[in-house]
Amino acid sequence: MAAPIKFGVGQSVRRKEDDALIRGKGRYTDDVAPSPALHALMLRSPHAHATYTIDAGKARGMPGVALILTAADVAELGGLPCLFNLETDPFTAPPYPILAKDEVRHVGDAVAFVVADTVDHARDAIEAIDVKWTPLPAAVGLVNAVKKDAPQVWPDKPGNVLFDVSIGDKKAAEDAFAKAHAVAEITIVNPRVITNFMETRAAVAEYDAKKDHLTLTIGSQGSHRLREILCDMILKMPKENMRVICPDVGGGFGTKLFPYREYALISVAARKLKKSIKWTAERSDHFMGDAQGRDNLTTAKMALAEDGKFLGMDVDLMGDMGAYLSTFAPYIPHGGAGMLPGLYDIQAFHCRVRTVFTNTVPVDAYRGAGRPEAAYVIERLVDAAARKLGITPDAIRRKNFIPPKSLPYTTATGKVYDSGDFVAHMKRAMEIANWKEFPKRAKAARKEGLVRGIGMASYVEVCGTMGEETANVALDANGDISVLIGTQSSGQGHQTAYAQIVAEQFGVPPERVHVLQGDTDKIATGLGTGGSASIPSGGVSVQRATHDLGNKLKELAAQALEAGAGDLEIADGRIRIAGTDRSISFADLAKRPGSDTSKMNASATFASADGTYPNGTHLAEVEIDPATGIIKIVSYVIVDDFGVTLNPLMLAGQVHGGAMQGIGQALMEQAVYSPTDGQLVTGTFMDYALPRASDGPSFVFETHNVPCTTNPMGVKGAGEAGAIGSCPAVVNAIVEGLHREYKIDHIDMPATPERVWIAIREAQRRHNL
Repeated sequence: MAAPIKFGVGQSVRRKEDDALIRGKGRYTDDVAPSPALHALMLRSPHAHATYTIDAGKARGMPGVALILTAADVAELGGLPCLFNLETDPFTAPPYPILAKDEVRHVGDAVAFVVADTVDHARDAIEAIDVKWTPLPAAVGLVNAVKKDAPQVWPDKPGNVLFDVSIGDKKAAEDAFAKAHAVAEITIVNPRVITNFMETRAAVAEYDAKKDHLTLTIGSQGSHRLREILCDMILKMPKENMRVICPDVGGGFGTKLFPYREYALISVAARKLKKSIKWTAERSDHFMGDAQGRDNLTTAKMALAEDGKFLGMDVDLMGDMGAYLSTFAPYIPHGGAGMLPGLYDIQAFHCRVRTVFTNTVPVDAYRGAGRPEAAYVIERLVDAAARKLGITPDAIRRKNFIPPKSLPYTTATGKVYDSGDFVAHMKRAMEIANWKEFPKRAKAARKEGLVRGIGMASYVEVCGTMGEETANVALDANGDISVLIGTQSSGQGHQTAYAQIVAEQFGVPPERVHVLQGDTDKIATGLGTGGSASIPSGGVSVQRATHDLGNKLKELAAQALEAGAGDLEIADGRIRIAGTDRSISFADLAKRPGSDTSKMNASATFASADGTYPNGTHLAEVEIDPATGIIKIVSYVIVDDFGVTLNPLMLAGQVHGGAMQGIGQALMEQAVYSPTDGQLVTGTFMDYALPRASDGPSFVFETHNVPCTTNPMGVKGAGEAGAIGSCPAVVNAIVEGLHREYKIDHIDMPATPERVWIAIREAQRRHNL
């Protein structure tokens, strides 16, 4: 067996992009500073629901003010589109205007866009705009929004419901429950969260009046999709008249994938004024203007046989859409529901899915996009089922996991799991965590006045289904290799990952591979990055394009070396006659007179029709201080199946980061709106808690990979997995400890110290403990 390439697939290559970033040499959107440039700010609603009139006359005449746009000034623009609909039950999306006209529907709704010579002058003008508000009742929270007498967010959406549909076989589920020995049931909240990436959104618009051409620099997750939506649906201008550039992007997590109002407004302003304009979101803009995540209320039931076998599952799921439909918003709960059966052999399944409007910021995809919500439901329910029957969490999982011999397996929702060994990664996680000795650790903790809890979650997700991704791989004049691709890194390490795929075939070190993303003028097509699809789709495209380029370079080298192309091999950036020392370097081949330059580049396109299904087990051990409710994670083990590991170092980073986001949601993160007037209570970092390094554990991470049979590289997407297994593992651990000590069988995220303390005090009162 040949030795692995030093920089190739499977090697822990350090990220080549990090040197510039840690030295402060990254170039983010806010670093783009055309001179001279005007500056823009948004005027937002202070009310969750209100009608209004606006008079910007005085503000327009203030010093430094160049332009103020209100709804009347942009009436000809299309609104922000929703790109998802149901085939079986189509719905009509309400308008999502670029500026709200006459009526606002959430705190932060946009009513005016101000452009001035300085940010301070823009802020002065915003304060001078005369807005007369008439507040209206607001629908806040899923439970309140669907009540009979709830205020209506949209008059043509009675009951505030967008759609109410069923997934699965209701009759089969009813039959399963009719013959059940027992039924486990839970009702759980998956709280709303706010993404809070390090780099807030920003945009720079530069307009060339002679060419009627607009250049937008935007920190997003994909330049091509943004251009298509902006040009085709909103601005109604030819795509050839717009270039979108995405420089370094400081975090995305789904939230930077969507078009936003500011991108259209800054485009209109630049064309009107024929000047460059810059807008950078303040953190308050992010809290009130960017799509938020999660926000589900779910009741789930499992029909159980006497021996613990799952007979059927029934779910009632409501997803909060906020006031408008963001780009993929209705898909998140609906698509996520397809993953509710998890890793289990559940033949009878039914889920009712309702999507609900409220007077809050719109909700859309956030790291995992429906799959974390589904994993949280099924893994909480499985633990509840184990408690119901008096068996252990691992035993009930072993009883019901889909066995390897049944793969490929089609779930009751139509997902086809191609590969995996689910018992194996759970068993390995338990071994690492020393599961058998936990009672001793719990006993020792109790002597210290603390409560230990241990919990697991075995998750599965689907990813890599964004669509076609094309890669172009070319030989540069100096012998280096360039990769042009339409994915977009926002911290994942694409520069290194794609370089390793090239190195696998050409043997060139990463510094000789140059990856270009995020420029619609230089890259013809692209779907951007989302759904953990960059390596499962983009990686395959790079691999195939590199292979094709290698064959072309061998043809060129055959002429130079006077040998047959079939006798040549590529290694260390050279092409040599196999078994000899006769070779030619890439650089010499590139500058060889008369070489056919058309053979110095190649392209390939790949789309996964089936998706990939990463899976694994997270196992958390927590320590609870009953006197304060404070929770500390004392052990955290992850064993994942990602099919094939491209770079173990980067993979661990992705898993650690995702797990910390899940831990943040499990323990402290929640967007809170006032139920009476819809004010965003957690609108700053003074009120919205984010996890810090001290809140996380020292992760133990391993892989137990089973190659994916539907992906040519055998890989399964990995970018979101950490956020999918972590929430249920942590909360199951908390509930295990609280149930053993206080008979508490449920707690909702976030399990804050206050919430835990109150639950313990209430249990002590109820049970005379």
